[in-house]
Amino acid sequence: MAADLRTDPLSGRHVAIAPGRDARPGAVKPAAEPPTADELEQCPFCEGRELRTPPETLALGREDEAPDTPGWRVRVVPNLYPAFDRQEVVVHSPRHVRSLAELAADSFEDVAEAWRRRAAAAREAGLVQFALVNEGRPAGASLAHSHSQLIWLPEAPPLAAAERGLSLEGEVIVERDGLVLLCPRVSRSRYELLVAPADPEANAYESPRLAAALGLLAEGARRIAAVEGPTPFNAWLHDTEHWHLELFPRLNVLAGAELGAGWYINAVPPEEAAAQLRLAV
Repeated sequence: MAADLRTDPLSGRHVAIAPGRDARPGAVKPAAEPPTADELEQCPFCEGRELRTPPETLALGREDEAPDTPGWRVRVVPNLYPAFDRQEVVVHSPRHVRSLAELAADSFEDVAEAWRRRAAAAREAGLVQFALVNEGRPAGASLAHSHSQLIWLPEAPPLAAAERGLSLEGEVIVERDGLVLLCPRVSRSRYELLVAPADPEANAYESPRLAAALGLLAEGARRIAAVEGPTPFNAWLHDTEHWHLELFPRLNVLAGAELGAGWYINAVPPEEAAAQLRLAV
């Protein structure tokens, strides 16, 4: 069967929908590793181990206690091994939870508030904040405790800057609170998800919908896990004229077609993926 070649001119994505591709010999799906006793004992992000990280730049939930002590709900610390001049880690919970999908519903308000406050600090420094989440070692996470990364850049990241708009063309899974969760028509990976305001909205960090959007992203991750099991993924926020969150499951290995030609190969059509995710709980 010939591949269905799809291009999104707004985002510049190029995708070959190739059902049956997974049947080839040797095809392997990256999988999330199960927790270990060492992970639980050594995790520096758990409450009570605040001195194992660099001094915090922000903590939410603590009242009058001293910095770098227990009692917080969300905590922001400098990345100990930054790839950029200014890079921070947002620890999503004092409990050892491994995924956005495991966070309590009220946690997203705190995560959104932490992103918002640090974005304001970045603007005061004349910089732009890029927020992202890596979950699972195949997605680049070195620590399993649920967290996000905040990178401060001199200008908008190249992929966000190159977007000429946002297409909501695709298969809707959930529409709620002025937000939509969908599988884009030009999906680069099986079960790729997009969360965006249904009506174009700029200034993500100032949006009252940001927390709900993070919650909807977590719901999408739960639905994927219900279909595929625990799944490594990357997610990020593009703070453009129509801001949005993207979730990219790491269920296939990027090879020469993706890295050299810019054509992503997706073995599960988004129409089929969305149908499965609608039924997942």
